[in-house]
Amino acid sequence: MTRRRLLKVFVPCLVLFASAALLASGAPGCNKSAGGGGQLRIAVIPKGTTHDFWKSVEAGARKAGDDLKVEILWKGPLTEGDMGGQIAITEQFISEGVSGICLAPVDSKGLVRPVKAAGARKVPVVVYDSGLDAEVGKDFVSFVGTDNHKGGFLGGEELARLLNNKGKVVLLRYMEGSASTTQREEGFLESMSKHPDIEIISRDRYAQDTVDKAKDETGRMLDVLRQADGLFCVNESSTVGMLLTLRQAGLAGKIKFVGFDASKDELDALEKNELDGLVAQNPTKMGYLAVETMVKHLQNKPVDKNVDTGVEVVTRQNLADPRIKELLHR
Repeated sequence: MTRRRLLKVFVPCLVLFASAALLASGAPGCNKSAGGGGQLRIAVIPKGTTHDFWKSVEAGARKAGDDLKVEILWKGPLTEGDMGGQIAITEQFISEGVSGICLAPVDSKGLVRPVKAAGARKVPVVVYDSGLDAEVGKDFVSFVGTDNHKGGFLGGEELARLLNNKGKVVLLRYMEGSASTTQREEGFLESMSKHPDIEIISRDRYAQDTVDKAKDETGRMLDVLRQADGLFCVNESSTVGMLLTLRQAGLAGKIKFVGFDASKDELDALEKNELDGLVAQNPTKMGYLAVETMVKHLQNKPVDKNVDTGVEVVTRQNLADPRIKELLHR
């Protein structure tokens, strides 16, 4: 056999052998499984990246990555209202063939298609923080997050206590399509229904996805706010936006005010008597458990379909409580 004919036979075989070896090694772009011998790559996608809440989620996710020896790929849209951006990020990670995705959906309906597309590509998804209008255990692995209905209910009960069960209150909603805050709003309204001497004088205004938008919206509500005895806001940005408006109008500390989440700005306001209570989640724990749940699933270990990360009412009176200090990492 001539040298040229030998090369024609040998080179294709060499290419096939090299390709097989590359696939077996779990090269970048291949979806590594727990049993594949390579480091797991877990994409963690938040609703946004600017709020303190999401920075705490990232800290928890990265701690889980360190503890469990997996690579954490953290990426999300800048603001929480960018559904198109979040979909694009999710699709990017699917195409890269990550081991799994932990996703906090901006919109409970809008993210269903990319989550199902991930499943079709054998990229499992753990949904955290905010729900998805899809079937847990089928379309996604598990939901990890706060019992948001309970959180809203607890906020309502605290506001009712502060008002001695009577007065006029305002509910400031967040943004349509956000499952987590919708559940908080429903929980709050359920609580209010148990107190017949409390009148809700505004319940249909939306703060939207940033502090600035919340401040603008609440600024247009001043006539209503001046009539109110109590206020409830359902997330960090709506709470801080409302707080800025109250300060500007000279109303801070004059209306009983319960907010949601526990950012530095919110805790400072609580200590200054500008806020009377905060419904606090545990975002660090949420980020950690979302990653841990995904890793267990990839290792073929059983996981719960719903993982509750806890919720507490924080007041000036219990700030020194060791349990609350641990929750707030203070």
